[in-house]
Amino acid sequence: MKQLFLINVTGQDRPGVTASLTEILSSGQAQVLDVGQAVIHDSLSLGILVAADEDCDVDTMLHKINNLSSCENIQVSVLPIAQKDYQQWVDEQEKPRHIVTVLGRAISAEHIARISREVAKHGLNIDKINRLSGRIALDADINQAKACVEFSLRGTTSDLQELRSAFLSVASELNIDIAYQEDNIYRRYRRLVVFDMDSTLIEAEVIDELAKEAGVGEQVAAITEQAMRGEIDFKESFRRRVGLLKGLDESVLERVAERIKMTEGAEMLISTLCALGYKTGILSGGFTYFANRLQQQLGIDYIHANQLEIENGKVTGRVVGEVVDGARKAALLRQIAAQENITLEQVIAVGDGANDLPMLSLAGLGIAFRAKPIVRQTAKQAISNIGLDGVLYLIGFRDRDWLNKKP
Repeated sequence: MKQLFLINVTGQDRPGVTASLTEILSSGQAQVLDVGQAVIHDSLSLGILVAADEDCDVDTMLHKINNLSSCENIQVSVLPIAQKDYQQWVDEQEKPRHIVTVLGRAISAEHIARISREVAKHGLNIDKINRLSGRIALDADINQAKACVEFSLRGTTSDLQELRSAFLSVASELNIDIAYQEDNIYRRYRRLVVFDMDSTLIEAEVIDELAKEAGVGEQVAAITEQAMRGEIDFKESFRRRVGLLKGLDESVLERVAERIKMTEGAEMLISTLCALGYKTGILSGGFTYFANRLQQQLGIDYIHANQLEIENGKVTGRVVGEVVDGARKAALLRQIAAQENITLEQVIAVGDGANDLPMLSLAGLGIAFRAKPIVRQTAKQAISNIGLDGVLYLIGFRDRDWLNKKP
């Protein structure tokens, strides 16, 4: 009958510790059943679960391991494991696994405590905690910093919606973002990321900026409020607002485009996605003039937005072709996914408005970015407290993995 041991090693990290330990285990022809190692601030934590055959000289092997403790200035503990306990551990590997991603400008002990408590309350077990963000300098500007910790969970909760609601409440109270996802193959193989444009990729609502230039800002804002109250649908409100732009000089579009800023993290996110082979797209209820500029600046693959009709250098107050509303965004997402020969589970959609909800719900990963409360509550995930490049954390990238970093 095999003998099972869990060997835990802690102490100052240095090259060769793992090699020395596993060489001793190798001399006894031990089988490694599980292994995990982490180093935090040069402090080593190593665990190895091994099985030794009946003919193995276990006493000699364990004596060598204990001697290693004094030679390497580390602490070693050896715990016998019953075979029934090991079998239970084997059986549990079939349980569902989930990922909880915590994002913010900084992560505190309170954040981890509150999240861990909710996890335990809902019958889930934390297998692993990893830091995805880079180390933050003590004198760093907290308003520019970003921090991310990822929890790997195992088990089944009886009420997933209740857990999501609890996370949403904690996130709102502590000014952090908490994303909860199933840990499946699709999470690691997303291939297409589509974005809303206004207030998502750029820090403005273009139609509002154009309305100010046309001197109809208040009228456009009033129509927007009607739409938000559900008194008129998006297409009707859009046509009314565009109609108020009639007579605007075409040169104003260039002036507005020059002053609009890209959202924090947008350039980092798009350049990284492109470098990694992802396809990207803009599905916008805004205007092609501005989407085309972003395509040129960022190298985005697909552009679908509304084309302002211009005659004799003046805006006519109409758009050319079908209006891109929420339903149209969802249809375009399906179309692009089919064109790329990928499943909807492999699509990420990012947006901030109610007209983005159809595509957010359709995508495998729908992210409400700095969105209105109703959108945050409805979308699968939300990012409100850091920049757009936080999307990379939700697909498991670490800061050290990211390409084309910019200061």
